[in-house]
Amino acid sequence: MKLIIIRHGETEENVAGIIQGHLPGKLSKNGITQAKKVALRFKDEKIDYIYSSDLARAADTAKEIAKYHPETPIEFVENLREKDLGELAGKRKEDIRYTGDEKITFVEPQNGETTEQLFERAKKVLDETIERHHEDVVMFVCHGGIGKALIAAINGEEKFEFESIQRLHNTSVNIYEIDKEKNNELLCFNCINHLDLDD
Repeated sequence: MKLIIIRHGETEENVAGIIQGHLPGKLSKNGITQAKKVALRFKDEKIDYIYSSDLARAADTAKEIAKYHPETPIEFVENLREKDLGELAGKRKEDIRYTGDEKITFVEPQNGETTEQLFERAKKVLDETIERHHEDVVMFVCHGGIGKALIAAINGEEKFEFESIQRLHNTSVNIYEIDKEKNNELLCFNCINHLDLDD
C-alpha cells in the first residue's frame, strides 16, 4: 500500500492563534491557495481512495484534491480528526500562556483526549487501512497532531511523543510504502515544494 498523509491548509484560526481541536476551522485565503496547489501536485497521480477528517478545514482541503479525481471514492471520518482539546478549543494560545506552535498539543485538557488516546486512534485507523487497502494508493487528509500520531504508528513506536516528530506544515505531503507486515519505506516527508509554484 502507498499511503499519502496530507495536513489541511492554513486556517483563519491558525493565523489568529486560536486553538481548534475538534472545531471545524475555516481555510484562510492562503489556506485555500495551499489546498489548490497540493491538489495540482496530485492531479495526475493515481489515488484509489481518499479518507479525510470530517472537520471542515481538512474536508475542504480534501475536496480540492478530489476535484481532479472524480472517480475516486472519498469518505469523511471522525477517526482522522485532530486531537480533542476539550475546554481549550476556541481559546487563544496567548490567553492560556501557550505561545509555541505545538505546545498546546502536548496538553492533556479536561473533557478532551489524552495523547495516548490519540495514538490508539491513529493505530486503529492505520491497521484498518492496511487490512482493507494493502494493494491500493490511499490518501489521508487530516491534521498536524493526528498526522504525527499516524507517522509514529507507521514507524512502530510503542509510545507517541509529539516532540519526537517534526511539526507538519500546512498541506505538507508525507508518503509511505507499507506492506501487510507493516514494514515501511519513507518516500516523502513534510514536503511543501508545491507551495513554491506560481499562483
